[in-house]
Amino acid sequence: MENQGPESYGEHNADVYDEWHAALDPTDAVDRLAELIEDGPPGPVLELAVGTGRVTIPLAARGVDLRGIDASVAMVERMRAKPGGERIPVTIGDMADVDPEGDDRFAMVFVVFSTLFFLLTQEEQVRCFTNAARRLVPGGRFVLECPMPDVARYRHDQNLEVHQVGLDRVRLVAVRHDPVEQRFDGHHVLITNNGIRLAPASMRYAWPSELDLMARLAGLERRHRWGGWRREPFTAEGTYVTVYEKPAAPVP
Repeated sequence: MENQGPESYGEHNADVYDEWHAALDPTDAVDRLAELIEDGPPGPVLELAVGTGRVTIPLAARGVDLRGIDASVAMVERMRAKPGGERIPVTIGDMADVDPEGDDRFAMVFVVFSTLFFLLTQEEQVRCFTNAARRLVPGGRFVLECPMPDVARYRHDQNLEVHQVGLDRVRLVAVRHDPVEQRFDGHHVLITNNGIRLAPASMRYAWPSELDLMARLAGLERRHRWGGWRREPFTAEGTYVTVYEKPAAPVP
């Protein structure tokens, strides 16, 4: 899809995002992130692509000094309309730049769900790793939640799934796969008696080994890779969590 920018997903999907992802319980993510924060060096925490605050708000409610970045004004407005969301400082900008207002260094930078893959080129993803590492204190962590790419589901590099069928609505997901660019371009399609609603999304997926190389180029070391927020064993299916760490400064 043409004319995709960092803000495109949020601007097109903000009004339906919480409804369509209502089944995503953030409790496990918040518990594990809070544990990693407590176990790590002191300092503020930065979330990339805060969205509507699904993880941001409950984590901040635990007393975490939390900041955020998001490219979409519409998504941030949704977050700020929720209890507690208005108290979280958010910079509007491209998460690849990892450039919040101020000169703070962070004890943790994290990005959840599949959001890292909304950076649509390898160059942007590498830049995100590099800038995250630059803003971390020694011993700080860069935490990613990513889906394992499931390219086998794309017959002839396309896929159509039915996500909801009701008396007054049908919701479909239609996706094209470009294996050369490692890219998915698709739409959530909502069909109701009032018409058809399209919600576009594009992603550039990366394999775990590719992410590890990006981390290494940025000077980060992998500490953990789990098959989920409950520290499940890592497998080739589903969503996984990786914790990278900035090496502590050597003792003079």
